[in-house]
Amino acid sequence: MRISGTFLDEITHDIPSNNWGRAEWAEDFRIMKSIGIDTVIMIRAGVGRTAVCPSQVLSEQADIFPVYEDLVELFLDLAEENEMAFFFGTYDSATRPSRERTLDQEVQLGKDFIDEVWQKYGHRSAFKGWYLTFELGKMEKHRVECLRQLGAHCKGLSPHLPNMISPYLHGRKLVDDPISLDQHCEDWNEILGVLAGAVDIVAFQDGQVDYDDLPDFLRANRELITKHGMQAWSNVESFDRDVPFDFPPLDWRKLWWKMQAAEQSGVEKLITFEFSHFMSPNSCWPAAKNLFNRYCDHLRKAGELD
Repeated sequence: MRISGTFLDEITHDIPSNNWGRAEWAEDFRIMKSIGIDTVIMIRAGVGRTAVCPSQVLSEQADIFPVYEDLVELFLDLAEENEMAFFFGTYDSATRPSRERTLDQEVQLGKDFIDEVWQKYGHRSAFKGWYLTFELGKMEKHRVECLRQLGAHCKGLSPHLPNMISPYLHGRKLVDDPISLDQHCEDWNEILGVLAGAVDIVAFQDGQVDYDDLPDFLRANRELITKHGMQAWSNVESFDRDVPFDFPPLDWRKLWWKMQAAEQSGVEKLITFEFSHFMSPNSCWPAAKNLFNRYCDHLRKAGELD
């Protein structure tokens, strides 16, 4: 399997900005297509007071800063030019869970924004799905209910389009209170049962547990996702969580190992967070170019790239 999808993160919440304009983004989409990427997922349309597109809803309800360029329009243009599917990432209040809004207020803001987005961009041919940006790693009833209600709302507007989530593993590389595989399975069996009908694709992040433990989590995730009638993808992170600073491009050997483990687990598709920062030859990280070159070497040896 090759990586055939990537997140787009231009609301740079916890990684540095590439500060790209249309020309740089156009070149990056061209490079993505050249290595077989056919799906791009905007990780979020807004976080806190920052947004990627003008929005009356976010201006009134989230007091966003002025938006000078519509990046959604740009990404849709480039996705259409390169025959890619584009998933729209919803708004993230960044309060995890909200400390300023009640559940009803949080959900209503999300629904109002989704309505606005669908009216403005829903006709575009590249608009192929929704990404529900709230992340969780274990049972958190507030966030699960947010996901369920927002996913159901997207289905009401566009029943023909899939909804996607990318949860994390509540593991020791991320948190101080990691949960066991058994507890993970118990939580996610319950969570996916709640989300059935509102979520179609689940792409677990793969960077929060030790490499020795990852295959067991990957297999368990695929079994749980399939059990609940959803598609199992794997978010093969291309940044490194094992070094003492955040976040450099991943060592190629680690990426290769994780890709193999994901393929052996039986997932349907590999995506990454995130090509433009951590794998692109044009990234602000110099090491990303080297990771790109090693990945291309791998594809050539496999006969997947000229």
